[in-house]
Amino acid sequence: MYSLRIVRPRRFLLASAALTSFVAIDMPAALAQQAREPLPPVEVSAPQSRRQAKPAGRDAQRSRRAAARRPETASAVPKPVAPTTAAQTPLNTNAVAESASRLGLTVRETPATVEVISAATMREQGYRTVSDVAQGAVGVTAGDNPAEPSAFSMHGFTNSQINTLYNGIKIGPQNMTSRIMDTANLEAVEFLKGPASLMSGEGAAGGAINFVTKQPHTGPIRNEADFSWDSLNSFRAHYGSGGSTNVQGLDYRFDVSRSSLNGFADDTNTKTLDVSGQLNYRISDSLKVWGAIEYREDRSKAYWGAPLVPIAFSGSHATTGIVSGNYVSNYNKTDLGAVTIDDRTFNTNYNVLDNRNVAKEVWLRGGFELNLAPDLTLKSQAYAYGAERTWFNNEIEAFNSGTNMVDRERFYVAHSQRLVGNVTDLIWDANIAGFDNRLVTTLSSSYLDFVRPGAANFSGDSVPLVDPPRGYYGLLTIQQQTARIDNEALSFEDRLKLTRTFALVGGLRVEHIGLDRNSTDKFGLEKANFPFSQSWVPTTGRIGYTWEAVPGLTFFSQYATGADISANNIFLLNPTDPLNLTTARTYETGVKHLFWDNRAEWSFSAYDILRKNVYAAAGGMQLNLAGRQESKGVELAASVRPIGPLRLWGNIAYVDARYADFNFVGGSFSGNTPPNVPRVVANAGASYRFFTPWPVEVGVTGRHVGDRYNTDANVVTMKAYTVADVYAFVDIPKTVFNAVDQARLTFRVRNIADKRYAIWGDPFYPDQILLGAPRTYELSAAFKW
Repeated sequence: MYSLRIVRPRRFLLASAALTSFVAIDMPAALAQQAREPLPPVEVSAPQSRRQAKPAGRDAQRSRRAAARRPETASAVPKPVAPTTAAQTPLNTNAVAESASRLGLTVRETPATVEVISAATMREQGYRTVSDVAQGAVGVTAGDNPAEPSAFSMHGFTNSQINTLYNGIKIGPQNMTSRIMDTANLEAVEFLKGPASLMSGEGAAGGAINFVTKQPHTGPIRNEADFSWDSLNSFRAHYGSGGSTNVQGLDYRFDVSRSSLNGFADDTNTKTLDVSGQLNYRISDSLKVWGAIEYREDRSKAYWGAPLVPIAFSGSHATTGIVSGNYVSNYNKTDLGAVTIDDRTFNTNYNVLDNRNVAKEVWLRGGFELNLAPDLTLKSQAYAYGAERTWFNNEIEAFNSGTNMVDRERFYVAHSQRLVGNVTDLIWDANIAGFDNRLVTTLSSSYLDFVRPGAANFSGDSVPLVDPPRGYYGLLTIQQQTARIDNEALSFEDRLKLTRTFALVGGLRVEHIGLDRNSTDKFGLEKANFPFSQSWVPTTGRIGYTWEAVPGLTFFSQYATGADISANNIFLLNPTDPLNLTTARTYETGVKHLFWDNRAEWSFSAYDILRKNVYAAAGGMQLNLAGRQESKGVELAASVRPIGPLRLWGNIAYVDARYADFNFVGGSFSGNTPPNVPRVVANAGASYRFFTPWPVEVGVTGRHVGDRYNTDANVVTMKAYTVADVYAFVDIPKTVFNAVDQARLTFRVRNIADKRYAIWGDPFYPDQILLGAPRTYELSAAFKW
């Protein structure tokens, strides 16, 4: 055990050079579909008899390619038609999750637990940020604004054990580089659960979450605009446009969104700006090129939680149902005894008045798709990413039972991050001994340069629990760290269809990670044992199958492996840290079933994950080396439309996550549950549509999250909670606004019962708990034309 007081992982968003799978996400939707066509697409219509005549194998592939490449008749140019895509099934399993496979497989064709939440679902459910989206997914929990909007937990793993990807590209550990993000510019959010290093490289022990921006389409120009306001005086606005230009073969997409989200705590606000655009140009039938640019900015006045307080001190202001347990302060070492959240601190912000949390990010991406031969396609994309981030806060607020005051401590860090890379795929469709086969070979490389000035001093003070004087940051002394990381990876992924209904899917990835680190003190002198270099060569993979036993009913199983750096984060490694790799493996099996003429769908999966040589937070800034982390669980999701106006849906996830062989000097955490991992998470919803002249739909959604702990010590419990939202929207007929094709007004109540609950606990700040938002009311309007 050793102290990392200067190194605070959640704040040092050190950038990643780990390259990820990226195939068609950055390509236009129509081009990505063509790239997938050599494999028979999944059928999302009502199950049909298998006796229907159908071309098979290479003949079917060639006929589809010939149709796709057949030139248009020169004598008559048809009027552009908006692209038609497969109808979204109740659980959206006909979507292609590019972060789950480079083979262009749909969710139902992928031998893994995958979930894709579409832009349509985000709009309908009122998901404003990616944290909202995560909380609507099966078995996923997250922090929330104004608390920790970048923290996620799924399959028993949290923080840097989950990769976050942006259009398939990883920029760094999730708990280091993720920022609050509005959903307005997103086309989908993909969740790939379980070890996923084959697709996204180092760090994916618990899975990966991929944010996909909106893409150009071929067809008439379509525009959309959205506006909303809520009772906390928050507002959001978005405009988007896309379609074909007057230049033959040139399509575009442009989106701009702006939001100002006020928190429930005093003086908390997050402002975001996101501008993104992409051009796709079909030069010929065999060559397509594209380019994209995005600028994101967020500025926050931050909130870091409510302090744990002795029940004996709070008296009549002590609350029940938020936290429980006995606690000795990790910061000031005073014994608080039985703890609570004081109801006088629900809206209190203990941050300094001059606090700021700012990030500016720029993406440049471009590439091409070239058909080298009827069965051979080459894709390549180059990318450059830059980010400037700053945290200037008071981040610790620990109650001191000796003084009955709240001890505070300041923290500052800034980032200057630059990342460049390339991902190239060679896709080969073949017929092996009469069996359809697709092989994707991917070569990727990247280079990251990171400069991090941070605080060399951590000044503090003490303030009263109630109505604390906010004060100012005070004196700041800076020191500097740097990290340079290069990454190269070669991967193969293959799908072999042994029959029309049974397919083997497998892959292998070998990557090299090189790290160069340096650290200087406030005088600019290099610290002991710096600089230093280290390299790793992890090999990971996946093997599985899918079997469509009857039309619409698919069974799957897989064995997959992952790897990450044992010392919590590759970008914060010190020379004295354990520099070896953590390994993870999963066994998973399940079933996905679409039936009743596409009106009903359900899925079930069971998994067993083992992660060895785990490096975990023991509380505060101290880290321990655990032997193993085990996670076993099941997930069940279902959605049905029994009659036209009515839709019902629900999901439940159960996980038993524990440490084993977790012994250290002074104690043991063997048998304990990792922080922020609830045993049970459930969601449910219902909506009913009234087909009146002005159609009206009403709906309700509910969410239950079980007990969780805020540290590995498991001494303080964040109690289970259940919250519900209700909404109603009206679709205004086109006759009212002739220039608008679709217009919708929505009224939504979030947390209708005004439940007070703990949403997240940071194991590096165990003296405080992050609270969930109270009841709010929201009005929104959306237009399409």
